Amino acid sequence: MDRLGQEKISLWDATSEEVRPDPADLPESVDLAIVGGGYTGLSTALHAAQAGLSAHVIEANEIGHGGSGRNVGLVNAGVWMPPAQVRAALGPDYGPRFLRRFADGPAMVFDLIERHQIRCEATRAGTIHAAHAAAGLRDLEGRWREWDAMGEPVEMLDAAQTAEALGTDRYVGGLLDHRAGTVNPMGYVRGLARAARAAGAGLSTGVRVTGLHKQAGGGWRVETDQGAVRARAVVLGTNAYTDRLWPGLNATFTTIHYFQFATVPLGPEADHILPGRQGVWDTAPVMTSIRRDARGRLIIGSMGRVIGSRERGLSRRWAERTLKRLYPGLGPVEFEEAWHGQIAMTPDHLPRIHVLDEGLYTPIGYNGRGIITGTIFGQAMADLLTGMDPADLPLPVTDPAAVATAPLMRRVYDLSFVANQFLKGL
Repeated sequence: MDRLGQEKISLWDATSEEVRPDPADLPESVDLAIVGGGYTGLSTALHAAQAGLSAHVIEANEIGHGGSGRNVGLVNAGVWMPPAQVRAALGPDYGPRFLRRFADGPAMVFDLIERHQIRCEATRAGTIHAAHAAAGLRDLEGRWREWDAMGEPVEMLDAAQTAEALGTDRYVGGLLDHRAGTVNPMGYVRGLARAARAAGAGLSTGVRVTGLHKQAGGGWRVETDQGAVRARAVVLGTNAYTDRLWPGLNATFTTIHYFQFATVPLGPEADHILPGRQGVWDTAPVMTSIRRDARGRLIIGSMGRVIGSRERGLSRRWAERTLKRLYPGLGPVEFEEAWHGQIAMTPDHLPRIHVLDEGLYTPIGYNGRGIITGTIFGQAMADLLTGMDPADLPLPVTDPAAVATAPLMRRVYDLSFVANQFLKGL
């Protein structure tokens, strides 16, 4: 608990130098109402306010309460798919544009951090995609060839270089992306909130939107549990935390969970672990992530929920055994925090921009790349609502389509991730 008696949702919530913003009252009317106080919502609010729109964010809990405050904090370029697959999926117009925007995504994030002096432990030392086996290495080599041919600053690491960078010899190689880096993700989203307010946007927390009603004369009536707001346009920035506010929207993706354990700050015994402070994730089917924070904590995570408590349970055993396999010389460690969040996965691993009705939009399905996707799409929403041609968006605007297998796959993923924790915790 913090001094106000509010429960901390993650390590990042507990250590963020950016504080929770004070909430504002709901306005009677605005140009743009934004539902959700995460990366998408705050980036939309910031860029819309800078463009001269009156914008107001409505968040049911606290800023960053969803995926934004539970993120790993890797500021990665691109998406899960290799560039050639992105071009094939999006075509000759959108494909190259999407790749360019997402390749430049980390630069956009770090520029916002610098411009608004966001205190979020920003480290622009790159990220490393580590190959867990020969098949993973072949995949990384293919990605490297594609990015290198595009002139992007990426570098293949052999097994020895990867071992030096990570402090473990458990990986057979890695792809170092010099465009990328790490942040305290809660610090970043709170910093966006501070910047949005300074630009003139409003922000209400602890207010739940309960209904969206299209008005006969144009615009929307946004019903909340604390009153209504009239808005010319509405953006839903709820991503993996989308509920039943708009019927069927939460059936357009498959939800998976991702959990993390953070040690207490470590001393010289851990100096060999990620000495360059790159963030890491691997190519295993059930991936593992590793990173350090500014105070020397080691944060390790994987797909699934926290099962049990920080002190005991299946997930705790997984974290202990995984660290022991990766870093056998480290010895026993004490864990300070444990948490999990939700990820919205789409069938093709590409995000979406949906138009739900006239003046009602939602970017959604970020596939675990929330920091740059939310930031980029927030700016895109503001541009769209201030006159940009929809054809200039990073993606074509589409109608939502339900993923028929989503309910089944959520259960399959959950069971698979529990099994992985059990097997790796032995």
